[in-house]
Amino acid sequence: WAGCRRTRPGRPHLAQALIRAGVVRSVDEAFAKYLGTGSRYHSPRTDTPVETALDMIADAGGVTVLAHPFARSRGPIVTASVIGDLAGHGLSGVEVDHPDHDEPTRAELRALAADLSLVVTGSSDYHGTNKVVRLGQETTAPEMLDALVDKASGSQVVVG
Repeated sequence: WAGCRRTRPGRPHLAQALIRAGVVRSVDEAFAKYLGTGSRYHSPRTDTPVETALDMIADAGGVTVLAHPFARSRGPIVTASVIGDLAGHGLSGVEVDHPDHDEPTRAELRALAADLSLVVTGSSDYHGTNKVVRLGQETTAPEMLDALVDKASGSQVVVG
């Protein structure tokens, strides 16, 4: 169970923990008895409106950053007006430096972030070795991280 506490486990992780604990013999059994839809301990997912989630995170002293909003290769983009609405609900920052954002897009996002007093972040969006992007290819500037920390009012800053 300790392994589940250190991560953000999903049902497959819980199934593996149940196997290791000797509660079930297989992933299929874990889902049939405990984790699957309609099983005894299944809790249906509920969708929280984005604005409500932003309000809740801000009220708890947390900060939020919208990831790669203008990454057109990923499908529909979030418009500038939607980002403005989200900023009104406590959005703290916007990811600008991202492999899917070209230089004109980055300039547009930097201007928008400045207009809305949002912190500018960056990320390589690295999700494993089978991807074309390199770990650390894009990063958040130290002063921007400091600005995010300054916006937080929670009792403890967690970075990672």
